Amino acid sequence: MSSSNPYAADLGEREPMEAFSETPFRIQAMLEPWPADRFERSYAPGKWSARRILIHLAQTELALGTRVRYALSGDGYRAQSFSQDAWLPLDEAMDGRMALQVYTTLRRMNAAMFRALSPAQRARAFEHPEYGTLTVEWVIAQMAGHDIHHMKQLEATR
Repeated sequence: MSSSNPYAADLGEREPMEAFSETPFRIQAMLEPWPADRFERSYAPGKWSARRILIHLAQTELALGTRVRYALSGDGYRAQSFSQDAWLPLDEAMDGRMALQVYTTLRRMNAAMFRALSPAQRARAFEHPEYGTLTVEWVIAQMAGHDIHHMKQLEATR
C-alpha cells in the first residue's frame, strides 16, 4: 500500500495532471521579469534562494521522470532514494534563468510522456524504500503538489 502524498495539502482538490501541466509555466511567467540578483534572494532566513529552489525543481524533474521511466520499462523496479541536500551542490553552477529553463524543458518532456500513458501504465506499481508501493499516478500527484509547494516559496521571495 502506498503512503500518502507528502504534498497532498499543497495540491488540494486540483486535478493532478492539470496542476502538473500548468504550475511550472505559472512559475516561469512570475519569474521572467526578475533581475538576475533577485534569484539569489530567499523567502526566509536560512532557506534556499530562489535559484536553489529552481535547481531543486529541475533535479526533481530529472530524477522522478527517470524513476517513472524505469518503472514503466521493466518489471520489479525498486526506486532508490536521493538526498536533495546532497544533489543540490552538484548543479550549483547554474544561474536562476538556466535552472528555470531546464525545469520547464524537462517538464514538457515528462508531461508529454504522462499524457500518452494508458490507464494501465498510470497504475503501474513499483517499490520505494521510504514510501512503499507507489504508482505512476501517485508520482504525478506528488510532483504536482511539490511544484505548488515551491511556487508558494518563490511567491514569498518576491
